[in-house]
Parts: sequence; C-alpha cells; structure tokens
Amino acid sequence: MTESAPYLTATADAYDAVAVLYADLFRDSLDRLPLDRAALAAFADSVRADGAGPHAGPVAELGCGPGYVTAHLQGLGLDVFGIDLSPRMIELAREAYPGLRFEVGSMHALDLADGELSGIVSWYSLIHTPPRELPPYFAEFRRVLAPGGHLLLGFFESGGDAVTEFDHKVTPAYRWPIDDLAELAREAGFTEVGRMLREPLEGERFRQGRLLMRGR
Repeated sequence: MTESAPYLTATADAYDAVAVLYADLFRDSLDRLPLDRAALAAFADSVRADGAGPHAGPVAELGCGPGYVTAHLQGLGLDVFGIDLSPRMIELAREAYPGLRFEVGSMHALDLADGELSGIVSWYSLIHTPPRELPPYFAEFRRVLAPGGHLLLGFFESGGDAVTEFDHKVTPAYRWPIDDLAELAREAGFTEVGRMLREPLEGERFRQGRLLMRGR
C-alpha cells in the first residue's frame, strides 16, 4: 500500500468536495449524542489516569475531518491534535479551532516517532479502508502508541452480517462485525478494554460500534 493508493486519493478528493457541507452538518452533532460523548469521556478518563507518568505523550485524532471531535477531546482535558487526509478538511479545522494543531497526513504512514502518543481516536476514519488494507493501519497505530496507550474506534457495525460495503454519502464505506474488528486490533497488539453498540437514531441507517482498546 502506498500514499497514492487509488482509494486514498478518492477518499481525500471526495471529502475535499463536501468539506464545507460536512463541517456545517456535524459541528454540533455530539450535543445530541450522549452515548457517543460517554465513549469519548471514557477514553479521555483512561488517558488522563495514565497522564502523570514520565513518558506521557499527546493524543491524536486520526481522520479528524473538520476538527469537532478533536476540540471536544481538548475540552475533556487532553493534549490533542488532529490529522486528516483531506487538505480542505484541515483548512476548515484550523479556521474553526485556531488554538489547536491540525496536519494533513495519512493514518497508515504517520509522521510520528515510535511510542510518541498516549492515545489515538479513530472516529469513523477507518470506514473507507478496504478490509484487506486494514491490518497495516492497526500496525501503524500500535507503532506510534506508547506501551499501554489507549485506542478508541468509532465505526458502523454490521448488525450480524459479515463485513459489508455500503453507499456512504461521501464515498464507499464498510460496516464491520464488532468481533472481527476487535480481533484485527488484537492481532496488532491491542487488548480490548470495553465496547459499546448504539442502535441507529432517527435519520441514521446503521448500528454504531465503539471499541476501547489498550496497547500491550
């Protein structure tokens, strides 16, 4: 897999094209999603509990889009920055949250040192990755996390089906069985801490999954 893989280029171009609409649509979305806020709060509590250690590092939201989750994590007391494949999304994030750091980059080839991070949030940012391409992402997450670092995944859950491609409104995406996604993370060196399944709300099509993992 390379930086110029067709699906990476297609994903970046698709999100560039809808960036302004996307930012307007989701900017305040967490306000009406208490279970999502609870998952993010559990992640933040876990990171802060380890934050007094001598090697504590920052948290990265990978696939941060217009930055609203990154900003929410800062509000929960984390030293956090965002990375996204879409240059236009990063422009909007910087405009909306000028006090935060945002960078253009790809999750599978991060410009970060080994063990640099205390935590990673991947909030619906792996959903466009073809299943056969996903293991290297988890390997990269494990590389940049310090031992014992925390990982939170947000994704569309398949509701008992196998991995299923669907017509995401931006670009094709995949729904995952929560057990299968957890197993991929375990194979990359993560231990499951907890999980959540949220049924679709009005206007949503699919069940939502959250996995809280810890690096071994």
